[in-house]
Amino acid sequence: MRETGVSAAPPEPFSPAFRLAGAAVHLYTASGSVLGLLIVLAAFEGEVEAALWLGLATLFIDGTDGMLARRFRVKETIPWFDGARLDDIVDYLTYVFAPIVLLWTTGHLPEGAIGWMLAAVPLLASCYQFCRVDAKTSDHFFLGFPSYWNIVAFYVIVLDVSDVVTGVTLVVFAVLVFVPIRYLYPSRTKALQGLTLVLSAVWAVTYAVLVVQLPDPHPWVVAVSLAYIGYYWGLSFWMTARGAHGRRIARSVEGSQGD
Repeated sequence: MRETGVSAAPPEPFSPAFRLAGAAVHLYTASGSVLGLLIVLAAFEGEVEAALWLGLATLFIDGTDGMLARRFRVKETIPWFDGARLDDIVDYLTYVFAPIVLLWTTGHLPEGAIGWMLAAVPLLASCYQFCRVDAKTSDHFFLGFPSYWNIVAFYVIVLDVSDVVTGVTLVVFAVLVFVPIRYLYPSRTKALQGLTLVLSAVWAVTYAVLVVQLPDPHPWVVAVSLAYIGYYWGLSFWMTARGAHGRRIARSVEGSQGD
């Protein structure tokens, strides 16, 4: 008996060059792990500016590798390799572990047992955050504070805050890992994406300028840099509230229809 129906389309062939490009994207992502090592080494050698420059490089890689992965369709060209897992490993090293080491070596954490415990708080909180299956929502938001400890460390060093303020900041942000606020995913969140990307580029420039100006950053550059942080948090809170309101309306409509 002859089978009917539409047969599945054969998989699209990819040229060796295209597959090689996909592999190069994964290598590009993996290079962040080496930069993470260099940040730790620079931190222990007291080369704070070098560590911050390397941190900026990791931000650039993380901000561009996803776009390249989608461009070269790495899930199709190299289906046996989990690029998302690689990205999480590298991000944990460069966004969490290395920045905490930098805070420790620069004296921005208390000495002794209290310092060790405060250093452990973000490390453990981010272990949870990186293992959540819903850490990134289907509409491209981060759920809970997205472990931007590299940004926290950057401002702690630039603003030269005390170890007490640093400790409180670490605890507060660690708690926010568990609070279901939806944070912007700058390269993928659709809401105001063009504006967000432009402001992100401006922020990256202020990052570089502030590193050059250390240890005496100009107040206006600090203000411009922090303005972007305010924009990021403000839009994240607004989108969270808007989404919650929409879900309440949807539940209300469903409830009225069931009556």
